[in-house]
Amino acid sequence: MKTKLKLAAVIPARMGSSRFPGKPLAPMLGLPMIAHVYHRVALCEKLDAVYVATCDDEIIDAVTAFGGKAIMTSPEHERASDRVAEAAQNIDADVIVMVQGDEPMLVPEMIEQSVAPFLNDPTVQCVNLAKRILNEDEYASPNTIKVVVAANGDALYFSREPIPTAQIMDFEKLSVYKQVCIIPFTRELLLTYAALEPTPLEKSESIDMLRFLEHGYKVRMVETEFETYAVDTQEDLLRVENILKNDPFVKQYRKP
Repeated sequence: MKTKLKLAAVIPARMGSSRFPGKPLAPMLGLPMIAHVYHRVALCEKLDAVYVATCDDEIIDAVTAFGGKAIMTSPEHERASDRVAEAAQNIDADVIVMVQGDEPMLVPEMIEQSVAPFLNDPTVQCVNLAKRILNEDEYASPNTIKVVVAANGDALYFSREPIPTAQIMDFEKLSVYKQVCIIPFTRELLLTYAALEPTPLEKSESIDMLRFLEHGYKVRMVETEFETYAVDTQEDLLRVENILKNDPFVKQYRKP
């Protein structure tokens, strides 16, 4: 792996969310949510390019309107990673950082944290950020993807179920982590991902990274202290919008 990596971020987004249709264009502080995600990602100085990957003309139009770059992809993808892989076919980069389009609270430093392992270990091909779960409701929620990690820092398993179990030890005594949806891949491995057969656990849990684990690939986990809330419902949207009213990054990307 080269010490100077060319990095590109791709934000997958689609209008057809089952829980929140039209979510990427939901208004927050006068901007569509996808604009918040795009501008915050673009504030990371380590990135060489930022794109939105979508199958919807409405999102293409919205991204173009706020000055972003968008790539049209197939409407057939069930996994965000497959959508990003299609977009990556036409992107010149060593590492593709997938940033989920429903994470409008992310900060640029999180992207820097996620790509650091590629510089320190040439065997790393995919990284996920993880955040300690301190709230028992979040631990129980199927919207929160939990992850258990080996001693060497690689993911052992991801699940929407509460893992590790709190049946033996009280929740307060457990070390419980969630996946934070900033996921860099080497471009080569991302294209490999799209060529791999979808797997039983991937389908049953609806979690992209399980395709890698079931096919024997490794996912390196990096802990972050930054707290974010993904937007899965209208209630989440209102909560995050209220938090962003006092967020310092909003002023930076809203300047002309």
